[in-house]
Amino acid sequence: MDTPAALDSLAALAQPTRIEAFRLLVTHEPGGVAAGELARLLEVPQNTMSAHLSVLSRAELVAGERRSRSIVYRANLARLRELVLFLLRDCCAGRAELCAPLIVDLIPCCSTEEIRS
Repeated sequence: MDTPAALDSLAALAQPTRIEAFRLLVTHEPGGVAAGELARLLEVPQNTMSAHLSVLSRAELVAGERRSRSIVYRANLARLRELVLFLLRDCCAGRAELCAPLIVDLIPCCSTEEIRS
């Protein structure tokens, strides 16, 4: 990921409804959430939610797939990974003790075996 792409992603997330929508979509992986249901869950008008989803889509943080009359949105976890790695890459300038606490906090609560199964 380059700096302009990272800035696009960060800008897209720099709004309360959009970051909450993205976080909600992450928790609903891999199934996704229909746009109307997402609007209902976040108590946002559907047209407003549509505008927010467009911003997140342009930043490649979410993708929509038409299913019958609905569009189901999913978080782009690969893009999230790229963004986090962009932010962390060279964060310690060769001094592992600076980043070690952050890395420990990023370790998921699930064991490796649970993730692989």
